Amino acid sequence: MKAEIITIGDELLLGQVIDTNSAWLGQELNALGIHVHYKTAVSDDEQAILDTLKLASNRSSIIIMTGGLGPTRDDITKHTLCRFFNTHLVLNQDVLSFVKEIFTKRNLPMLESNNQQAMLPAIADVLWNRSGTAPGMWFDQNNTIYISMPGVPFEMKTIFSEEVIPKLKSRFSFPAIIHRTLQTCSIGESFLAKKIEHIENQLPSNIKLAYLPAVGSVRLRFSAYGNDEILLKESLNEIIAKVYNEISEYIYAEGEVSLSETIGKLLKAKGKTLATAESCTGGFLAHQITLSPGSSAYFLGSVIAYHNSIKQNELHVSSTTLKEHGAVSEACVLEMAQAIRKKTGADYGLSTSGIAGPDGGTDAKPVGTVWIGFASETKSFAKVFNMGDNRERTILRTALMAMDILRKELID
Repeated sequence: MKAEIITIGDELLLGQVIDTNSAWLGQELNALGIHVHYKTAVSDDEQAILDTLKLASNRSSIIIMTGGLGPTRDDITKHTLCRFFNTHLVLNQDVLSFVKEIFTKRNLPMLESNNQQAMLPAIADVLWNRSGTAPGMWFDQNNTIYISMPGVPFEMKTIFSEEVIPKLKSRFSFPAIIHRTLQTCSIGESFLAKKIEHIENQLPSNIKLAYLPAVGSVRLRFSAYGNDEILLKESLNEIIAKVYNEISEYIYAEGEVSLSETIGKLLKAKGKTLATAESCTGGFLAHQITLSPGSSAYFLGSVIAYHNSIKQNELHVSSTTLKEHGAVSEACVLEMAQAIRKKTGADYGLSTSGIAGPDGGTDAKPVGTVWIGFASETKSFAKVFNMGDNRERTILRTALMAMDILRKELID
């Protein structure tokens, strides 16, 4: 079954508003077993919307539109749909009562423009909006479903979850679909693909693998489709077990779990604490760690020793180390990791120092050179990496790599 998403609004085309609706809808439709094969952004122009709808109606079974349902002049979707379906607007008394109740509760006056929210195409079924005043609309025409919802994300999500999904399930029979996502880091997409190439080549036709790369990490999403959910789970479990056998050292979690959440769970389970000493990451490592709720149970604090004077005064990095080896060196990050552990009383210390660029590189230490230090009561070591020549990506990759170094120590 093929679906198409149409987002309406000049602001989307001008880049004034980022389209998050279609990404969210794509995920929800995929979870239902509905394949999205086209996504179109179109301006607030009647003819442009009509042309897009005509094209979509010839290639999709389900057409989902967002935007253009508000009370202002540029909201033309309802009028355009009337023209497309050769129908007219009528006052829906139930919707009008619903809208009036909202304004009464908020102690606000009803404007004429708000009354217009209750004017709907005569052939439309109402999709109730319990998060706003603009209802969604459902059209079932010529074996094609047309769904129109507001562009405000939280309103659209409410309508889709509460109204659209139940109607779709009652209208269509969907196959069973199971997703398993493996989160990996510390390995690039091409290297990862090479390691599991033989597994991927033997996947049955009803199980698909998608590589979803991001800076410093790659998600492996396995999707299984069929009519027997029990058999699908068994087949998928066998495949996932084979993947673990090949790349377990790079897999840090399953599902939508961040690396910081993973190390947080490991630290909690072991009753251990962490502190960071950061130079090139400028506090970004600590920021990533503290994004996880409850991180105060295991994260004690950080020293951002960006300047060498702070490295010396706060972390007691020796002047000899800085003079002979420089701040971007094994010796420096080892002293930083050991010092932050001692200073805070943490069980583990992580440190970073590098050349994020775009300037500052040398032949011996090019831009992107990063040292990461680790210290515990019984063990200290440092590793060097080249994170590339993009400053922002270098900072993010360094933070992820530091957390993965800690993860591996915790599971060992």
